[in-house]
Amino acid sequence: MTAVPAAAKRQRPDPSSLSEAELIARTKASDENAIRIIIQRNNQRLFRAARTIVGNDAEAEDVVQATYVQAFINLSAFRENSRLSTWLTRIALNEAFARVRGRRDFTGLEEIDMQNKASGGGLLHFPSSLASADPEAELARNQTRHLLEHAIDALPAEFRTVFILRDVEGFSTEETSSLLGIKLETTKTRLHRARKMMRLSIEKQFSGAFSALFPFDGARCADMADRVVTAFRAIQAGEEDSSIPSPGGTTQ
Repeated sequence: MTAVPAAAKRQRPDPSSLSEAELIARTKASDENAIRIIIQRNNQRLFRAARTIVGNDAEAEDVVQATYVQAFINLSAFRENSRLSTWLTRIALNEAFARVRGRRDFTGLEEIDMQNKASGGGLLHFPSSLASADPEAELARNQTRHLLEHAIDALPAEFRTVFILRDVEGFSTEETSSLLGIKLETTKTRLHRARKMMRLSIEKQFSGAFSALFPFDGARCADMADRVVTAFRAIQAGEEDSSIPSPGGTTQ
């Protein structure tokens, strides 16, 4: 077997730096590395879009997997006058909407269990980029993320989808309208309402926590009471310490 010259190895492009057009060309030629790079670059976006519509993580992963399969099988139909990410997102949205429309009102627990067993290890997993060596910082991040996810899940579906595409994934208003097949003004209206509802939801979730800010209770409160009582007794006994400040902030 002839060894590949070192110079040739150095000239070989880094797969992670390949342009979208190069990745598409390589994928059409069944380059598995190119397929993996496309998946890695779009996983988060597609998962969020699907999760917004279907409402749970497991089905959203199924949608993402189905999206990639459809896309790679039909890649020859992709017109490169738009971004690949936009085309993939449109497929994911269509797949997610189709699943929601096709849902039955009731699914038995046995069927759910069978579906989970059938899916096996075929689901895509999305490792978090927010991992931290600091447990406290990671806990705070997770709490914030859960709060935001709860607020987003509480939005009506049509507002939630616009919010995710526009404010989370960064699609333009025009792209969002095109992806959802709605008028530009409708997109703007839904986005405005979604932002308002998100703000109100977050304020409501935080309102109960405001009373717990800067706590001064328990042992600290008891210690303060002890010190005040001790000082008061000293004053009554005519033994006031000159270092005890008066209410005006000066010492007596």
